[in-house]
Amino acid sequence: METKKKDIRALTKDQLREFFVKEGDKAFRGNQVYEWLWSKGAHSFEDMTNISLETRHMLQDNFVINHIHVDTMQKSNDGTIKNAVRLHDGLIVESVLIPTKSRTTACVSSQVGCSLDCRFCATSRLKRMRNLNPDEIFDQVVAIDKESRLYHDRPLSNIVFMGMGEPLMNYNNVLRAIDKITSDEGLGMSPKRIVVSTSGVPKMIKKMADDDVKFKLAVSLHSAIDEVRSSIMPFNENFPLADLREALEYWYAKTKNRITYEYVVWKDINDKKKDVDALIAFCKFAPSKVNLIEYNPIDDGEFQQANSQAIDMYVSMLERNNIIVTVRRSRGKDIDAACGQLANKS
Repeated sequence: METKKKDIRALTKDQLREFFVKEGDKAFRGNQVYEWLWSKGAHSFEDMTNISLETRHMLQDNFVINHIHVDTMQKSNDGTIKNAVRLHDGLIVESVLIPTKSRTTACVSSQVGCSLDCRFCATSRLKRMRNLNPDEIFDQVVAIDKESRLYHDRPLSNIVFMGMGEPLMNYNNVLRAIDKITSDEGLGMSPKRIVVSTSGVPKMIKKMADDDVKFKLAVSLHSAIDEVRSSIMPFNENFPLADLREALEYWYAKTKNRITYEYVVWKDINDKKKDVDALIAFCKFAPSKVNLIEYNPIDDGEFQQANSQAIDMYVSMLERNNIIVTVRRSRGKDIDAACGQLANKS
C-alpha cells in the first residue's frame, strides 16, 4: 500500500537542509526549495526551475505540496472579490479582497466553519470541521495578493483575520502563518499591517501578550452588557466581560497597543443609550477605537440593522468621551462577501 506523502511545507528550513544532506546533496539545496515554497509561492515541484529535473523528481517521490485552489471567484460592483477556496481534502473556505482608494485588504479564514456560536454570523451555522494549516492561511494571502496586482494594479497592503473561524482557537497555526507572511523569507509584510480579530478568548489574549506578538488586536464586542452579549454570542457565558476586560488590560499593559472594538448596532438589541453608556465604560480602561459596522443580513430577519439615529447617537456619545469611532460601510454585500456573511453558499 502506498504510504501517504508528507506535505513538504510542514518542514522547517533546517529540516529541508538535513533532508538534502541525507540524500547526498548539498544543504543549500534546502534553502533553494524553501525559497520556492515561501517567497515564490510555488505550487508544484515542476515550477522549481533552478533545481535539476532529477532532484525535482526525487522531491515528487517523497513529498506533496497541498496548495489551495480558488474554486470560484466572484466580483462585486464595488470591486470587492470573494474567493471560494478549495483545500486539498475537498473542504472549502472563503476569503475576500477589499479595495479602497488607499489600500487593498485581504480578509482571510482560519478555520473551516467556526468553533463559536455567534447568532448573527452565517459562518457559525457551519460546524467547525477543522483548523486550517499555516500554509493554507498563507496561500489565501498569496492568491489575494495576485488578484490585487491583477485587478487593482498594486500589491496587497493589509490583512485582517476576520474570515471564517475564530483565529485564537487555531492559535499556533495562525501565528506560524503570520510568521511566514511577515518573514523576509516569505512575503515580507509588516506585522503592523495585520489585524487578528477575536470574539474574545481571555486566556489566548493573555498568551498573545506573553508571546510579544507585533500584529494588532481587534475584538468583536457588540455589547458591553453581559446579558445582551450572551443573548447574541452565547459563548460569552463561559468568557464573561469581566474576564475579557481583565485579559485586555493585561494585553495593553504588556504591548501598549490600542485595542479596536468591532461593534454592530442592531434594532431593539443594543440601540439604546444604556448600551452606549456601557460601551463607553468598557472602553475607558485602555486606549481604544470603536469600528461601528453595518450589519449584513443572513436571510432570516431575526437581526436588523439599527436606524441611523441610533448610529448617530453612538458616534456623538463616543466622540464626546474622546473615544475614536469610525462607521464602516460594508463592501461586497451583493456577493455575500461582507462581514458575517461567509457561509460557503457555493
